[in-house]
Parts: sequence; C-alpha cells; structure tokens
Amino acid sequence: MERRAFMALGGAALAAGGLGMAPASGAPAKPTRPGRKPLLMKLGCQSEPSTEEHFAFFARYGIHNVCAKPETSGGRLYSTVEELEKLKAMGARHELAIDMVQPILLPSSHIDREAHPAIMLADSPERDRDIEAFQTLIRNCAKAGIPAIKYNMSLLGVLRVGDVPGRGDVRYLEWDAATAKPKTPLTKAGPVNADAFWERITYFLDRVVPVANEYKVRIACHPHDPGVPPSGYQGIDRVLGTIDGLKRFVSIRESAYHGLNFCQGTISEDLADPNTQIHDVIRWFGTRKKIFNVHFRNIRGHRDKFLEVYPDEGSVDMVRALETYREVGYDGMIMPDHVPEVPGDNGGARLASFAFCYGYIRGLMQSAERLA
Repeated sequence: MERRAFMALGGAALAAGGLGMAPASGAPAKPTRPGRKPLLMKLGCQSEPSTEEHFAFFARYGIHNVCAKPETSGGRLYSTVEELEKLKAMGARHELAIDMVQPILLPSSHIDREAHPAIMLADSPERDRDIEAFQTLIRNCAKAGIPAIKYNMSLLGVLRVGDVPGRGDVRYLEWDAATAKPKTPLTKAGPVNADAFWERITYFLDRVVPVANEYKVRIACHPHDPGVPPSGYQGIDRVLGTIDGLKRFVSIRESAYHGLNFCQGTISEDLADPNTQIHDVIRWFGTRKKIFNVHFRNIRGHRDKFLEVYPDEGSVDMVRALETYREVGYDGMIMPDHVPEVPGDNGGARLASFAFCYGYIRGLMQSAERLA
C-alpha cells in the first residue's frame, strides 16, 4: 500500500477509537489548540551496547536521541574527549544525537559486585580519586558537546525476587517485599542508616555539582529501585526510595544542572496508588525542571509488590502520564526501560520488546500531537 494511503487509513482507524494520528513524515503538524502546550519531548533509548549494529537498530525504529556508554580505555575511570567524540561520530552515522552518557562509575549494581565501590562505601582516599574522575568526565562532556550524564547512588542495585509468566510467552520480573530474602544479612558496606547514606550523597554532590554548574553539564541521578520498608534491606536504608527522599536529594546543592533520571517505573514502585499519585510527582519535579531524562515504563501493582510489564498493560494510565509531562513542559528524552523478556530474543537483548515499546511510545506521542 502506498505510504500516504496507509497513513490515512491508520489515522481514520485511530480516530474511530477517539484518537488522532500525526501526519505522514514531512507533513505539517496540526496546530496546538490555544492554551495547550506543545509536545517537546523526544523518543529515546539507553539500551546497550553502544555499537554500530545497535545504533542501526535504534535508527530502524525511529530513534534519534540516545543515552550511550562511551568507550573508556587504559584503565581510566572517565572517557577522554576523543573517546566521547568517537561516540558522537558513530551516532551521527546513524542520525543519532548523544544526549546523555552513562559512565563507568556509579552504575546500578549491587555493592558486593561493584568494581569501583569507593564513593558509595565512603572509602577515602579512593572515593576522592573516583570523584575527581567523575569531575573530569563532566569537563570532557562539555568539551565534546554532550549535555548530560546519568548515574546512580546505590548500594543494592535493582532488587527483584524472580520472574513470573506474562502474556504470551514473556516473563515479568517481580518484587514482593514480604517474601524477599537477601542472600546475606549484610553487604560488604555493613549497616548503612539514613544519616550515613545522606552523608555519602552530600559529600559527592558538594564536590560534583559546582563542576556541573561551571561546565553546564546536567547530572541525572536514578532513584533507588525499588524502595524498601523503613527497616531497610541487607542493613541498608534506601533514602532515594521515597518521594520525600528524592525531594530532599534535589534540594542539596540546588542547581539547574542537578536533577533526576526520572524513572517513572521506579517512582511508581514507591507509591501506594501509582495511577492516581504519579501525576502530582511528575508535576512537583517537572515544574522545578528537575526531570532530565524519563524512563517511561509501567508496573502492575504498587509499593512493596509489583510486576514489570509492558507499558500498555500496567497500573498507570500512560496516555495521561504523557499528557502530564507535556503539561510541565518536559523537553528531554522519553524512553523504554526494563522491558519484558521474550524467550530466544537475541540472547537476552530483548530487541523485540524494545521495538514494541518504541512503537507504543511513538504512537502516544503522535496522537498527543494531533489531539484537538
């Protein structure tokens, strides 16, 4: 079928269900109605690896903005300007903009498996060396023209209890705080109460935010996934696993360059009723311009008990959520994350699930652009 005829047919079908559809590529968008904010966000992705083959996969499904992991050689804990420029050049070959990078330091990993734990263990002088490397990465990103860095401040990584069958033959990861049993009572960090955790966070921010300010590079921290009961888990009080904790976090060293990698899935995991509560959380952080990147994923459930599902079948109304990001003027990437596993899908790469999510998000965005 000829493209324009196909698009017209698809638009008519969606309109019958109460939704509009964006015009064919190159056609002018329908004017936004008076008083309605334009849709500024960009479909993005952060899945790995950052290779020619995977960048071609992004381009195939209409991705033009990504968070990528640059090469870091020579045993360094930061990427050089040349390595960052090499990453940008590879992106340009696939019409991808590198909007954010993921460093070697401060990943989302359990501290007992982390190769560079000093910052989160408060292990000086090594943590000062690692913070200096993070500062250098900020400077190098500025020189290479990369505007943002994402990171985590976690001791426990991502907590799940296993997986369960989903629709068709997919598997959904599950968290149930009532049945979760850690492998060991404590991590190598030992007991870390809230005061100790906040000291480590503040120590890092006091030294890094001024450099981010100077070089105008945004640093985006991911929440703790998931929040745990007040008694903690493996002796750890996850202070970035509550909304109040995240509000406190962004108020430390207040800056336009210090904010969140706003994982909607993780934040939904911190709420008793995600579908009704998530919108006010988006508004609180969004109106303060603290949302630097969005992981647009859904869960089925609520705090302490949930499944990670496809975006169209979870507890949160994703159409309404997208509208709330528009309402606050969010203009960064909006991307899938933690997609369900399809058996035999490229050795666990989950490419089929990512492709589904790209299409789902793109469809929501185009419909939102056309709503009268």
